[in-house]
This record gives sequence, structure tokens and C-alpha cells, in this order.
Amino acid sequence: MRKANLLSIVVILLMILLSLAYVNSAPTGPQIIYNETVNASATPAASITTAGGTFTTLILNATMQNYRWKAYVGNVTGKFALQDANNYSIYDWALTAIAGEVYVSRNNSITWTQVNCSNQTNIGSEEYSLNITDSKVDSINRTFNRTIHRSFYVGSNYVSNGTCPAIATYVNGTQQTLSESATFQEILLSDRTNIIYATLLENKVQGFNNQLYDFQLIVPDYGSEAITTPVPYYFFIELS
Repeated sequence: MRKANLLSIVVILLMILLSLAYVNSAPTGPQIIYNETVNASATPAASITTAGGTFTTLILNATMQNYRWKAYVGNVTGKFALQDANNYSIYDWALTAIAGEVYVSRNNSITWTQVNCSNQTNIGSEEYSLNITDSKVDSINRTFNRTIHRSFYVGSNYVSNGTCPAIATYVNGTQQTLSESATFQEILLSDRTNIIYATLLENKVQGFNNQLYDFQLIVPDYGSEAITTPVPYYFFIELS
């Protein structure tokens, strides 16, 4: 009888330890140390001089800043630590190389145990909330229109390669060929309720403007110029 009781206690303790490890494996909110926001410079007007009495056919090409999307880029610092419920550390390990994911969502409470690929229902609901027209070339659905990405973990959930809507943001101002080896991959996830934009962390590689970054990602804003209040986003990070 005593052996049975001892075995029960051991099983319970193991379950508690596994439960604690499971909770701690979920992404956590980072401290944002530095923030610089910039916008594109206006392009000066173009001119042409033609003689009176002539007829001129023009082809006009323009690049307009897209107010319906915004970008975040940057670097990551951090460490692994053993902490109690009050965040007191008994020991920690400084990271010499960065790996993991950055997650961004309009919601500050994510059910991480439910996170997996987003679907058309999730995307349609998000577009409706942000007043985004699905048929527009820059809608969420048409932007994340491929399913090519590496495999990764969200907490203890395994996301298989090539299963979720995904993009790869630009390097040196140039579109990348979307492949599992592309840098700055961004994957569209959901916890069945909230859309989550996940970017796989790099380790100081060349980014969109030739600077070295650990992450790049884009997220949508309101799809109407009539709405002038920017959409707030919450950041989470998972280091591995």
C-alpha cells in the first residue's frame, strides 16, 4: 500500500513538473527598448515640355506608400533564466546567437495551446474587423497567398513546413524567391479566434535596406483612409 501511495505521489509530482514546463514554453511578452518610426519621403513632381500643336501619349509610373500596411524590423537581445513566480532568477544564460520567433497580434491574450495555421474563416474575420476588402490586391488574403515556409514550434505546438499562408519580406529592396531557405519568413497563424503574424528569427542578416536585422514583418492597418486611428499591435517572443 505504501509503495502504491509513493508511486501516486511521484506521478503527481511529474505531472506538476510537466505542467510547469509546458506553461513556461509559451511565447512571452518582450520589453521594447528602442522605437523609431519613419515614413517614406514624398516624390517631387515630374515635368515634361512639349511643343504647341503636338499630341503626347504618356505612360505614368508611380510608387505610392501603402497606408493599409505597416512594417516592423529590428534586433533581439535576451537570455534563458530559471525564475520563480515573482521573476527572481536563480541562474541565467546569456544568448550568443538568436533563434526563435516573434509573434504580433491585435490581441494581447493568445491561447497558445490552440495556435496553428490560419484559415479562410480567420482571415475573412480579420479583414472584416479592419475594413479590408478581400478582392483588393493588398488584402491579407491576397498578400499571404502562398504556403512555403520552414517548420517551427509555437510553444509545444509543431507547425509543419509548407502548411500555413506565408510570405518572405524583401532583402536589399528586392523581392525574394519564396522558398524554405528564404530569410525573414512571415507566417499567418491563428488560435482559432485571433490572427497572429509570426516571423522566424534570423541572426543578424541583411535586411530590406542592407542593414543587419534579426526580424522583419508587415502587418495590416485599417483599410480605409477615413479611419485615422492606427491599429495597435502586441508583441510576443519565443527564444530557442
